[in-house]
Amino acid sequence: MHPASHFVLDEPPTVNPGLRSISRLFPYMWEFRGRVLLALALLIGAKLASVAVPLVLKDIVDALDQPRSELVLPLALILAYGVLRFASTTFADLRDVVFAKVTQRAMRRISMAVFDHLHGLSLRFHLERHTGGITRDIERGAKAVSSLVGYLLFRITPTVLEIVMVAGILFVKLDWVFGLITLGTLAAYIGFTVTITEWRTQFVRRANTLDSQAYGRAIDSLLNYETVKYFGNERYEARRYDGSLIEWENMAMKSQRTLGLLNIAQAGVIAIGVTLLVLRAAAGVVNGTLTLGDLVMVNAFLLQMFQPLGFLGVMYRQVKESLADVERMCSLLQRPREVEDAPGARALDVTAGEVVFEHVSFAYNPDRPILHDVGFTIPAGRSVAAVGASGAGKSTLARLLFRFYDVGAGAIRIDGQDIRHVTQDSLRAAIGVVPQDTVLFNDSIYYNIAYGRPDAPRGAVIAAARAAHILDFIESLPQGWDTVVGERGLKLSGGEKQRVAIARTLLKNPAILVLDEATSALDTRTEKAIQAELLEIAKSRTSLIIAHRLSTVVEADEILVMEGGRIVERGRHADLLARDGVYAHMWALQQQAEEGGGQ
Repeated sequence: MHPASHFVLDEPPTVNPGLRSISRLFPYMWEFRGRVLLALALLIGAKLASVAVPLVLKDIVDALDQPRSELVLPLALILAYGVLRFASTTFADLRDVVFAKVTQRAMRRISMAVFDHLHGLSLRFHLERHTGGITRDIERGAKAVSSLVGYLLFRITPTVLEIVMVAGILFVKLDWVFGLITLGTLAAYIGFTVTITEWRTQFVRRANTLDSQAYGRAIDSLLNYETVKYFGNERYEARRYDGSLIEWENMAMKSQRTLGLLNIAQAGVIAIGVTLLVLRAAAGVVNGTLTLGDLVMVNAFLLQMFQPLGFLGVMYRQVKESLADVERMCSLLQRPREVEDAPGARALDVTAGEVVFEHVSFAYNPDRPILHDVGFTIPAGRSVAAVGASGAGKSTLARLLFRFYDVGAGAIRIDGQDIRHVTQDSLRAAIGVVPQDTVLFNDSIYYNIAYGRPDAPRGAVIAAARAAHILDFIESLPQGWDTVVGERGLKLSGGEKQRVAIARTLLKNPAILVLDEATSALDTRTEKAIQAELLEIAKSRTSLIIAHRLSTVVEADEILVMEGGRIVERGRHADLLARDGVYAHMWALQQQAEEGGGQ
């Protein structure tokens, strides 16, 4: 099983969110179990060498603390001291080298798991999301994985292990009071750290939430730069952004103040513990129960032990903050996929391309039905158009055909196959769309056309551009195919963007074509030119045409007139005009509007 699959399992609600986040990292770590075990062995080796250094130093001092006549240079002990110092540092560095691949691969895999899951979520989620906030959560969460593993495995665990080992050595070699003071200091330090950090975590989490919110607002404002300018709302946007920053600033200040309080408490505990240990050791030397080497050993242990302990508070805070970031990222993975492939789903087998809507009903929200018992057939190679006022349910037909949502009742079939029983990939591979608002990637024109079939040879991309009547335009540009179209294609005109969309769809070469109000945003002249191209590519393909302007559907094999989510009339253009019903009334109104606009 791929490690990513572990990420979407639901744990019981009683599990602590922090522990749940840590547990989700294990499959990624265990994939490199050999490296993990070697790194742990190096970690233990580094700590054993580190703890042995003060013991050897004690023996050196005691060997030198002799009368002149008995004094011998303890060369072997001095060499052992040097080797142990080197080993403790080298083992720690080797551990980081060995483990680097594990953390980097885990960051990559988890980022990919989130990315894949976000693409698997329904259109509903993506219509409601704030892109800036989500990208911030993923970015912080991926970095937090590396911090979390590093701090937990290679900082906190060895520090606690070293302190317990030192307490045991002091207890055995000196007396129980030394061990008790050491463990007591550790317990008090951890107690203060955990208590105060738990209290201040609420400020850290709130600050992170506000940071994501401010970032999301900034991205949203910049993406809608033109709209901001149209309405002269630069100051309004600045105030809105600053409102989030003011809240973030307040939370960040509270976080900083509580951090200062925590540092003072930690420093006080360490100072008391160190003073008591040195006092006890000095009294032992004066009383003759301890040697000068024992005092040096205790002092060396204190320097060695309390220096990392001083960072333990920082590390614990970092772990808590990293857990909060990983938790936010994991919450994205907990979002259920509204549309899933059925167990054992097969690839769609398109033989002819017939599309059938069977008594389809649908609602985005239970209290607001959109479609009511809609049924029609698009024979293979024919075209059916859906027309009607805004909100009649036309575009919903396309979204259901693409299976962005599942039908509430009824079924949609392609060549007799219920689209809920085939894989989503194979379904969408069979359908091409030219949307009303063509959104392009901020990349080259070549990239945007080739996106229809990324593995297509360059010749096929050029042929698609020629068929969409955009090749001459591309070749006339100074940078030609390498021209960057800008954010969402803003550097191109509406007609140019639509031709890119047509070329992209032609390159995909789908059996079923959806034209979703593909020319409604264009002027009449451009619309007529592009409409002719659309009719050309629709020939021999099963086509669903969703239109507001009735002049674009005159040639359709059947026209469905929709009102309030129901089909109220159907037939060819001439038949519907002759019926003198809803369609004929719409046609008359649009003709009057066009005549009035031309005067």
